[in-house]
Amino acid sequence: MIGFAHRGAPAPHQRENALPAFRRALAGGANGLESDAWLTADGVPVLHHDGVLGPPGRRRRIGDLTADRLPGWVPTLASFYAELGTSFEFSLDLKGPPGGWASTAAAVVAVTRQAGGSTAARRLWLCGYLPELAAFREQDPDVRLVNSTSMRTVMDGGGVSAYGGRLHAAGVAALNLRTREWTPPQARIVAVLHNLGIAAFGWDAQRTSTLTRLAGYGLDAVYSDHLARLVRISGSAAA
Repeated sequence: MIGFAHRGAPAPHQRENALPAFRRALAGGANGLESDAWLTADGVPVLHHDGVLGPPGRRRRIGDLTADRLPGWVPTLASFYAELGTSFEFSLDLKGPPGGWASTAAAVVAVTRQAGGSTAARRLWLCGYLPELAAFREQDPDVRLVNSTSMRTVMDGGGVSAYGGRLHAAGVAALNLRTREWTPPQARIVAVLHNLGIAAFGWDAQRTSTLTRLAGYGLDAVYSDHLARLVRISGSAAA
């Protein structure tokens, strides 16, 4: 099971989505990292959660700033790979203005391939909604695509088999649901997804009991803020 350290799973008083947090997660045994990617005004992908910087009253959007005007603690994707390498799974939520998913994805994939070629691309998991994922699939054959959605959307889409079939047809690699939606009655859908070649992911897995439960359901990846718990349940990179 992949254990994605959410925003690097930073220690107390440590910035999330900053290189020290990511370094700590890998040193602690995480086999996956998670972050959010935004494009600067000059098209540079950087890692930050909400895409807004500065104190109240002086807030600036990352998309309105060029890369050279960002604080030094905001890593570009290129500096992330230069510092940490590409020997881990990397999940990215792609952010930006409406309709900007594809341009962010293209910039992220270009930097990833420059850093580690097809091997790095196959370790990159891009999260999004089904229409944008389906539109992007033909642009890159290696990158893994993750549909982050809700169980209600799955059921409204005809149920697990029908929705999973749509994911498979679109070349989507994984279905990602919030942890609380993975309940004992829903655990049976993991086998359905696996039969379709779709992995099952769970996000916001914080408690040891929750992580253990999801592992027991056979999920393929979980996202957590708690590094020690995550590594203990999911297994370390070294393992």
